[in-house]
Amino acid sequence: MKVLMISKACVVGAYQKKLEEIARHDGVELTVVVPPEWQDERGSLRLERVHTSGYDLRIEPIAFNGHFHLHYYPTLKGVMRDVQPDVVHIDEEPYNLATFRAMRSARRLGARTVVFTWQNLQRRYPPPFGWMESYVLAHTDALLTGNAEGADVWRAKGYTGPVEVIPQFGVDPDIYQRITRPSRPSKPSVLLRRSARRPSQSEMVIGYIGRLVPEKGIDLLLEAVAQLQGPWELRILGSGPERDRLEKMAQWLGILPRVSFDLPIPSTQMPYYYSGLDVLVLPSRTRPNWKEQFGRVLIEAMACQVVVVGARCGAIPEVIGDAGLTFAEGDSADLRTQLQILLGDTHLRLDLAQMGRQRVLDQFTQSQIAARTVQIYQELARDSLQ
Repeated sequence: MKVLMISKACVVGAYQKKLEEIARHDGVELTVVVPPEWQDERGSLRLERVHTSGYDLRIEPIAFNGHFHLHYYPTLKGVMRDVQPDVVHIDEEPYNLATFRAMRSARRLGARTVVFTWQNLQRRYPPPFGWMESYVLAHTDALLTGNAEGADVWRAKGYTGPVEVIPQFGVDPDIYQRITRPSRPSKPSVLLRRSARRPSQSEMVIGYIGRLVPEKGIDLLLEAVAQLQGPWELRILGSGPERDRLEKMAQWLGILPRVSFDLPIPSTQMPYYYSGLDVLVLPSRTRPNWKEQFGRVLIEAMACQVVVVGARCGAIPEVIGDAGLTFAEGDSADLRTQLQILLGDTHLRLDLAQMGRQRVLDQFTQSQIAARTVQIYQELARDSLQ
């Protein structure tokens, strides 16, 4: 069975582990199309060649790079002619031009198709995006949605085909695990600054990792930690338009000496960073056009035995389950309460850290995600023979 996957997300080296896991399955011949880089509000993310064994990684030019809805691969039609896939996995939202063009090319070849989506809000799109979405929903053979709410959204939009809730990526527990003595990344210059003092034995190191944008609620986290009683340190890793405002906010709250703002680092170095944390917070807040769709940092942190605390926003409670703590969305006082509980109870932190690791092993490994995805491919391939 020849499978062609189109995925700009797979420029990230850690994500490529799923591709190797897919390719390990008997009878699967995998080709993956990625761009040389992807641009977003954080800058340019260049292709990381990390896990590239067992499958064919095709680096193809991308048009309108950085435009989420309008980008596409001009050479994709030729790639499909070369590969002659049985199944085309389009790792893009149904309303994007890249998905529409890939779907049309796949249908011309008679290939079965599967589309991945994170969308968990009921939204209507203006032309031409609404038209493209309708075309994709009418012709795809299966939908993969990254969260349970997504399945409800696409059913409400009229999709009647198979829908499976499968996260886009899992984690490799052999890579994402607690490193007893975390070392600094090989290029310290990528870190903007690090607190001059090392955390004391009893100090709780709290972290946030992700985009610095309003919907991620980092301002709530700053408000919460400012009122904590006891020794703590906050490490924020990421970039985005909120950076300056958040630094100024930490300053006027009087906590800047206890807060570090670190620049993004390569995905391969993230287990070291996680291993320097005791708690990871994801304080997302819903917006009219967005709510948290998964929160990959949650499963990465849990795999590294970092306790997770998340807002009850979108898919966050679904991901955390009973292996962490949640708080009312937008409520910094409730977040402070949860952090204060953890700060005062090291035994609870140890228990939750172990429960988080086990939850990842049970549900969110790359091999499990790959196996469930391959099962969809096999079902589609069987259907095409009937």
